[in-house]
Amino acid sequence: MKKDTILLIVGAVAFAASLFIPEEAVLVRFSAFLIAFVLCGMKVIISAVKGISKGNIFNENTLMVVATVGAFCIREYPEAVFVVLFYRVGEMFEDYAVRKSRKSISEVMNICPDSANLLVDGKIEAVDPDDVEIGDMIVVGAGERVALDGIVVSGSSFLDTSALTGESVPREVREGDEILSGCINKNATLTVKVTKDFDDSTVSRILELVETASARKSSSEKFITKFAKYYTPVVLVCALVLAVVPPLVIEGAQFSDYIYRALSFLVVSCPCALVISVPLAFFGGIGGAAKKGILVKGGNYLEVLSKAENIVFDKTGTLTKGVFRVQEINAVDISKDELIRLTAYAENVSSHPMAKSVREAFDGEIDRDRISMSEEIAGFGVKAVVDGRTVLAGNGKLMESENIDYIKTEGTAVIYVAVDKKFCGSIIIADEIKQDAKAGIAGLKKAGISQTFMLTGDVKSAAERIAGDLGIDRVSAELLPDDKVNELEKIMKTAKGRTVYVGDGINDAPVLARADTGIAMGALGSDAAVEAADIVIMTDEISKIGTAVKIARKTMSIAKQNIVFSLLIKIGILVLCSFNIVGMGVAVFGDVGVMVLAVLNSFRALKE
Repeated sequence: MKKDTILLIVGAVAFAASLFIPEEAVLVRFSAFLIAFVLCGMKVIISAVKGISKGNIFNENTLMVVATVGAFCIREYPEAVFVVLFYRVGEMFEDYAVRKSRKSISEVMNICPDSANLLVDGKIEAVDPDDVEIGDMIVVGAGERVALDGIVVSGSSFLDTSALTGESVPREVREGDEILSGCINKNATLTVKVTKDFDDSTVSRILELVETASARKSSSEKFITKFAKYYTPVVLVCALVLAVVPPLVIEGAQFSDYIYRALSFLVVSCPCALVISVPLAFFGGIGGAAKKGILVKGGNYLEVLSKAENIVFDKTGTLTKGVFRVQEINAVDISKDELIRLTAYAENVSSHPMAKSVREAFDGEIDRDRISMSEEIAGFGVKAVVDGRTVLAGNGKLMESENIDYIKTEGTAVIYVAVDKKFCGSIIIADEIKQDAKAGIAGLKKAGISQTFMLTGDVKSAAERIAGDLGIDRVSAELLPDDKVNELEKIMKTAKGRTVYVGDGINDAPVLARADTGIAMGALGSDAAVEAADIVIMTDEISKIGTAVKIARKTMSIAKQNIVFSLLIKIGILVLCSFNIVGMGVAVFGDVGVMVLAVLNSFRALKE
């Protein structure tokens, strides 16, 4: 890059000096302009020669060389050097734009540590992360980046997860917590038991997504590539006709005049503005999304997302946290605090997730000395004696088996409680809705999404309650994975526009693959879901889907603006050049100027 810049500056100086050489000094003037031309256009000439040697004759570099060499042939030396100089300046703008748009993606690429601290017989060895096996212990010091996914076996610390999620708030981890590769350990040493090979770790999955993103082209990009392939030979033929036919059929027409017009025609017709700016717009969109913690696997998925009108959600782990919490306490002839206390004591022996939720809801320490007897009744619940009182906590079958009259309650998971054979109330346990889910759904509707759907295997009453709280339009509940695919296909057939599916579990993988665009919740989502999805939300935030839609629509808008702007300007100047209304100078603007403006417009794709 530095070498190219120096050559261009020297060439520009030589060009400026050549302008002061008098026209009488023909040989000196020709030599000076030729030197300036070679210095400024060396890279273009080499690229054209390489393309021709590989059979790629019809490309923008060949077009530029033909036009500028032709200008030399008719002694329009300044115009020839001017064209190639500004073409190279335009390419430098392109290089700068590409580097800038790649920067946000390259930041993601830097999350891979060079080594891992392997703990062997009490000693620490720095090894390649790829050499660490599942079950090995690694040590992550303060300030170090986590090399592999694992479980914390000792120590507690705060993690900087911004490289993975885009969130600036550190996340606390303790013994038993999962830890993901790519995070930075902030303040204390952690010992981690590795749970995934390096190739399967979070950081490797992210790297793979990023590396393949720019390789997948949108249909707009494919259109431009094909357009340039057929466009160049057509332009060369038209220029040849313009140079030869009019002097033969029009009386008094000069070959030199029409050759000049044909050369101007060639210069302005160069398709570089289209070939460069459209893919750059998509690359910028992918880079802008990466900044927000949204990994897009290719420009084609941005294009489909920009046309989305329907979004279908999984429930557990997507709209909800996938963690049971006590949502409601219905006490009968007893205080709520006493009801939750007695239930927590009774559930002390149970390993059931619902029992754990009750114990977490109880704000206090459990004194085991106050429990004189406790037992689990398989399929029913638990029975315990707390402070001399017999406590029954379980499902409706438990109440019925003990001949206790109880009040039935609607809900996914309900614990009925009786003390000394008397019904004392119920505790409703449900999956907790994600904090930003409601705002995220509202944001999608503001962004122009027509309909929202929820497909879940959960019971209908619980699904409808959550859908109502979030403002989701339609719900289908109690579905198996195959049922989800069938329901999605029904939606895609009946609903207008493209359909997006959002999920996180293994059971969502088939639906993610079937949708027009699949979006996976990547931070806690399954490997299968992330693999099947086209877009991955690393923060697990529903609101980021709205952000992705906005980025996609802005990227498509910029790409279309570049196409329309470039074609209109070029067609206009081509017509003017053909009738000799404008000359080579305007033709230069029509080529390089349009390219620079289109590239600058593509910069906007980097920002939401």
